[in-house]
Formats: sequence, C-alpha cells, structure tokens
Amino acid sequence: MRPRVRALLLALTTAAASMTVAASPAAAAGATLTVNVAQPFRPVTHAASGGLYGLAENSRPADSTLLPIKLNSLTQPAPGVGQRPNGQPPGGDSLLIAPQATRVGAGQFIRMPDIYPDFPYRWVSWNDWLAKVDTMVRARLNATTVTNVIGWELWNEPDYTWNTAAAGNFNDGWVRTYQAVRALDAQTPIVGPSTAVYNRSWMQAFLTRARDTGTLPDIICWHELQNPARIAADLADYRNLEASLGISPRRVSINEYAAPAEVDVPGRVASYVAKFERGGVESAHRAFWYEYGTMNGLVVNNNQPTGTWWLYKWYGDMAGNMVTTTPGAQTGLDGFAAYDPTRRIVNVVFGDEAGTNTVNLTGLGALGSSVRVTLLSTPSSGRFTAVTAPTTVSTTTRAVSGGQLSVSVPNMVATSAYQLVVEPAAGVPAYQQRYEAENASVFRAQRLSGATASGGGYVGRIDNSGTPRTDSYVDFVVNVPAARAYTMTIGYANGTGATATQGLAYNGGAWSTVSYPPTAAWGQFGATVSATVNLRAGYNVIRLAKGSPYFAGGTGYAELDYIQLT
Repeated sequence: MRPRVRALLLALTTAAASMTVAASPAAAAGATLTVNVAQPFRPVTHAASGGLYGLAENSRPADSTLLPIKLNSLTQPAPGVGQRPNGQPPGGDSLLIAPQATRVGAGQFIRMPDIYPDFPYRWVSWNDWLAKVDTMVRARLNATTVTNVIGWELWNEPDYTWNTAAAGNFNDGWVRTYQAVRALDAQTPIVGPSTAVYNRSWMQAFLTRARDTGTLPDIICWHELQNPARIAADLADYRNLEASLGISPRRVSINEYAAPAEVDVPGRVASYVAKFERGGVESAHRAFWYEYGTMNGLVVNNNQPTGTWWLYKWYGDMAGNMVTTTPGAQTGLDGFAAYDPTRRIVNVVFGDEAGTNTVNLTGLGALGSSVRVTLLSTPSSGRFTAVTAPTTVSTTTRAVSGGQLSVSVPNMVATSAYQLVVEPAAGVPAYQQRYEAENASVFRAQRLSGATASGGGYVGRIDNSGTPRTDSYVDFVVNVPAARAYTMTIGYANGTGATATQGLAYNGGAWSTVSYPPTAAWGQFGATVSATVNLRAGYNVIRLAKGSPYFAGGTGYAELDYIQLT
C-alpha cells in the first residue's frame, strides 16, 4: 500500500520482509494436494480476483487485461482523492474509474480517508473530517449513472493510522462517521474496521461498541499482509468472536493481501487464494505497493501480462463450483479448484512448493474412464517482465479408476504457479456455452441454492430499482469464438403468477426487454426464454437488469438460473 513498507511491515512481522522472490517454505519431499471433485462448497465467484487501487483513470490497465481475470471487486480512493501513494500524483478516483469497472463487471469499495494527501493520514479536526465526509457522500449520490459502489470504507488501518491524541478513541470516531454517512446514504453497505492485521482484543472492543450503538459494519474487513498461514485461524477466530457477541454473521472482505515480496510471486499467491476460497471470504484485493494503472503489477509495458497475471487468468477460467482441496500436513503446497459440470472440466491451480509433488483427484466419475490431463506453469517474472503465455509442461491421456487419478508434478519451482486441467478425452465443447448466474457479477441480489437449478445455484431477489444505489442486475462476462449473432437461452423461474420483465443490454449498448412468463413456483427451474445477441469475438459483458442507468426498470420478479449461447 504506500510508503508503509517501512513501519507497518515491522509492526506486523519480519516474516514477509525477510522473504525474497527465491525463498519459500521448506520444501517437503513428495508433498500432496488432494482435490475432491465430488465435494463442491460454493459457487465460483472469483472472490480473490480484486485489487486495492487496481484501476487508474483513462482506462488503465486496458479492459482486455481485466475481462479474462473476471475482476470481482476493488477498493478505490474517495471522490476528490488527495492521497499520493508512493509519491505518485493522486489518482484512481472511485467515480472517475467507475465506468471502466462497470464495463468489466467489478464492484468497488470507496476508501474515504484517501481524501487526505498524506499517509499515515494527517488528522486536521472533526469539523474538517465531517465536512469531507459530507462532500464525498454527496458527490457519490450526484453520480447518478454509477451503480457499482458496493461499500463505504470509513477508515483504513485504524490500528496504525488513527490519531487518538487528536481525534479521540477510534471506536467513538467510528460511530460519528457511520452516523454521518447514514444520515445521507441509508443504503450503501458500510465496510470496516479495515485493520492492518487481525487482532482479537482490538476487534472485540470495536464490535462491542458498534453493536451497542447500532453501527455494525455490513461487511467486516481486515488485511492479511503476512504469510498466508494465519488466514484460516484469523477467519475462524473472527467467526467465534462474532457468535460470542450475539452478532449475526457478517460478510467478510480481506481488501489488502500479500506482502511486497509475495504479491508478484504466483506460487505464493496461489496459497493466499486457496485459503480465501476455503475460508469463505466474499472478496479479497491484492495489496497496492507500487504504481497505478497495472492492476497491482499484473500488467506491464502497454498492457502485457506478467507471470502472475496468468494465475488470475486460470482463476478467471473457472466456472461452476469451487471444490474441496486439502493440502498435506507441514507443507507449503496449496491450491484451489473448480468443477464445471456442464463442460465436465476440472481446473486446479496450485503452487508454493518445490520438488516433485502430487495432485490426487477423487470424484471424477462423471468424466468417464479416459481423460486428457494438461499441466501448465507460469513463472515468478516480477512486475516488470512480460510473460506472453504460460508454459505447457505436459499433455497426456490417462485412465481413471474408481473415479480417482493421481498426477505427479515433477521439478516444481516454489515461486511458480501451476494449472492442472482434467477433462474427458473426447466430446469436450469447443467453447463455454453455459454461464451460471451464480458465477456472474451480482449486484443487489442474492446467490441461492436449489436442487433443480443448473449447477445447483441461481440468483434471486433481484428486487430493487430506481436509484444507482439500489439497482439490481447481473453481469455475465462471456467469451465467444467469433463475431456473430448468438441465440441466448435464459433459464429462469417466476412464481408471481404474471409475466415479469427485465432489461437486456450487452457491451454498454441499447436496451431491450426480456419477458418471463409465470412458472410453477420460485426456485423450481426448467423454463427458458430466448433472445438474440450480436456479440464481438472474444469477451463481452451481458447485463440482465431489474434496474440500471438508461433503463426504466423491469416489472414483476424473475430468478435467473443461467444463460446459454449457441
């Protein structure tokens, strides 16, 4: 994040600071990662594909580098940003980058204290701060075409940056700031406390005060800037603390992750992402240590990908459901995996270990007795070296026995990341045709599960319309092989007893209306409607909306199961 590479990392631990690009946890000979394809645990949402200050004005980096990684969300500076990270001019204003973020399907938190130019923030007075809060919130409310703001982050790293001597106790300051925001904006979620580290006693005092004053954040946030090994314990401890205080479960965001020596090391990033997925966080953002306009080091030299970009591209290719991965004891090897049942593709991304290691897969029965196994790698190239493509390590055809397969991965480099793709040896679709709604970018609606839904999930409660803070819509980022007209089939349910409507637009173009005749009941799927969409070759964004800028709003209610392009 800024010049705090100095004091903050010392305050955290010396572990990350001592790590170099070549270093790694002690390699355990013959480490094993087990992937249970038959044990899904949540829909693919690309939760950890996010960034602090990931976007800069004037569409930096280019949309073409962001669409393949399925950018989930961002933390961006406040409107009228004054912050000068690492001596750079102020940039990344949340309202100015909103059009690009919207084009690629990403939500954003607005970091309010970045209205100040200095870091650590230089406190002036309560009158000054509350006036700034008023100005920032009104600027957002006046931006009537901005729909992707998903949270106000009231302060950043109060355990490091709050000036208690001048501003008083932070927990009291939180209450004052929360009430000032809510007096103007009663709807946008509030995010906090955004501490530099997870600390139980600090969090307990904060939550107790917030609970007792009716100022609990909608999204709980802290940063994980050390070795990822502590993530699982921090998340578990938070959930225990939350329950002990009688607080209903909050959504969790880790909106800064990975130390300077880790953030451009794909092997280590794989370990972070695995633990965030396993821990059920809603979003996680790569930490900002260097320059604007590169998605935190993922692109270089006129939007060329770095080695780490390819890890996020593999992550972006995941569809269907995340499935359980279990690392062996006392090993750095870790990874995350997804299974797309419509294409019968297993996608595993892993790293953070050296030597010859093994990926054991179970629950492969649906893939048949013969599978194609492709193994790729991407190096730790740093943030200044382009990597035009990952390296194909091997492509083999293997027999599956009892739904199981063991894949040996020789000569692993701990800093590199690896992708293992397992699919039927024959009959694989040429391109992804079905896109599950629960895998899409969902704004002001809810991902739900249902036995009759394709892939087991769907999006419902697409209920709001009327203002940019309540518009409900679902953005599908799709990738098609050719520019042409496609038939888009929409799986849906509509239990209202009357025809419902939503708006349809793609790539920011003109709106049309989709009508959904009534179906037997909510959450019972099988009905479809169709529309024609004219798409360009490559990536496109298709929006189905109850409400959206330049669309008057849909009628009734419909739940979305999937779209299919043929």
